[in-house]
Amino acid sequence: MRALEPLITEERLRARIAEMGREITRDYAGKTLLIVAVLKGSFVFVADLVRAVALPLEVEFIGISSYTGTSSTGVVQITQDLTRPIAGEHVLLVEDVVDSGLTMSYLLDNLSIRRPASVQVCALLEKPSRAKVKVPIAYRGFEIPDEFVVGYGLDVDGKYRNLPYVGIYRPPGGADSAG
Repeated sequence: MRALEPLITEERLRARIAEMGREITRDYAGKTLLIVAVLKGSFVFVADLVRAVALPLEVEFIGISSYTGTSSTGVVQITQDLTRPIAGEHVLLVEDVVDSGLTMSYLLDNLSIRRPASVQVCALLEKPSRAKVKVPIAYRGFEIPDEFVVGYGLDVDGKYRNLPYVGIYRPPGGADSAG
């Protein structure tokens, strides 16, 4: 693997996710929680997050595609839908990174027509400087600069998901791309 500039260490990730788990446990006390993980980028994050939440919960997955390499296609495509109805459920939508807000806005609209009791967003990373649509994020891991990041589930062309930290990816040739 090529050397990447570390942005968020494994230790910082672990500490923040434990804190987020305590916040979610507190806020959803007495409720059954349905976690909807956005694939593929959130799978590492959601695996650690659900173990940090001390509540009865269920996990579902929804697959979304809007990137090719380091560039957004501008088109959100559902590649895998939920396997069951969510009407009446308390849904926590878990995403790896919210940048433009367009994908998350699309997902919130899509899920809201399915009549859940509530829907909130949990994002490991947010890039506020890239926001085109303001998305309400109830649980935010870290705000990050406008850099393309990989690791801890995030990828470029399917690679680097297995890194235990979040690092800044610089494409070969030095051109910076945000994603």
